Amino acid sequence: MPNIKFSEAITEALREEMERDEKVFVMGEDVSTPSVSPLTAELADRFGKARVRNTPISELGFTGAAVGAAMAGYRPVLDMRLVDFTLVAIDPIANQAPKLRYMLGGQVSVPLVIRTPQGGGVQNGPTHSQSLESWFMKIPGLKVAVPSDAADAKGLLKTAIRDDNPVIFTEYRSLYPLEGPVPEGDVAVPFGKAAVKREGSDITLIGVGSQVPKCMEAAEALAADGISAEVIDPRTISPLDTEGLAASAGKTGRCVVVEEGHLHGGVGAEIAAALQAVLFGSLKVPIERVAALNAPIPVQPKMEAFVLPSTEKIAAAARIALNYA
Repeated sequence: MPNIKFSEAITEALREEMERDEKVFVMGEDVSTPSVSPLTAELADRFGKARVRNTPISELGFTGAAVGAAMAGYRPVLDMRLVDFTLVAIDPIANQAPKLRYMLGGQVSVPLVIRTPQGGGVQNGPTHSQSLESWFMKIPGLKVAVPSDAADAKGLLKTAIRDDNPVIFTEYRSLYPLEGPVPEGDVAVPFGKAAVKREGSDITLIGVGSQVPKCMEAAEALAADGISAEVIDPRTISPLDTEGLAASAGKTGRCVVVEEGHLHGGVGAEIAAALQAVLFGSLKVPIERVAALNAPIPVQPKMEAFVLPSTEKIAAAARIALNYA
């Protein structure tokens, strides 16, 4: 099983799916320009610029065009460049793509994937460092995938492209350089199935996207103190594998939910509410949450680190749960 980077896994999935189905194509700003889009530019040499299609700088326009192409039987993969830019195209994303199949009685499908690179840690400031997956999980008809390693990046993207429904595919930019083993062959990762990344018995750490590696680091730090932490990754937040998450949290009786998005109204709030509903009698202590503080993401590195979650903050929250009186 070869080790490849998270970013390379994205390219592999796109290449394999474009080879498998001629209806799959990539579109977005400068997607065939090597200096701007190294993940997709190499695909233009292989498949041509008709299938790796540069668009004008008009997010509303090209997202609407992608919805139309999906309705016409194609399977567009739209590179939004940054999740922040989805706000310019929110009408086709929230009002058209997820609702047309329902409104037209199933006469059309909208097999559209929108890749949304996001997240902090790169000093890009308040309007280019947001984590907005919690916005999209609120919209019926949209699926939301949040891979945390190279294997899941490839496997979930393949599943997303084959799905007949629109998918927001969230890519944390801080994960792009991370390497990991990726199965060879046509391996698609199912939606709605959480993955246990580390077995444990004392406390469950639920990490979303970029926070899974930090949960793994926190588990190592806790292990040095004799604490056995289980790390579990939802992989998709819509659909959400409540049953799988509950199996882990119910086993340990203690839980910390970690995300890079803001604490208020975040993914962790939904996960905590869902778990509490099914584990009310099994949880030994209240569920702890770790997330970005309710402030714009700063540019200055020390201030950015203060606002964002960290390994140390996760370990501290776990100790609060373990020492709860």
